Amino acid sequence: MTEQKIQKRILRFLKDIGAYPAKIVTGNRAGIPDILACVNGRFVAIEVKVPGKEATKLQDLHLQRIKEAGGVAFVAHGADEVREALMKAGLI
Repeated sequence: MTEQKIQKRILRFLKDIGAYPAKIVTGNRAGIPDILACVNGRFVAIEVKVPGKEATKLQDLHLQRIKEAGGVAFVAHGADEVREALMKAGLI
């Protein structure tokens, strides 16, 4: 499955749970997460990767900065991982 298809499934899942998601268009600052969302009033950033791939050092740095600012940030390889991360964060 391509990263784009995974992103579409994650966006659909986020909409289904009442979140406000936005896919970030390439061309923005390097390393910015693929999907930004508001989930139950919290800022959430998701770096989407195909299974077997991991975030770059720059992507990890952005995710860490978001966490330090009080947001929820993580790498996901599918909608199930997003669900798990949001449950772990107490957002769903």
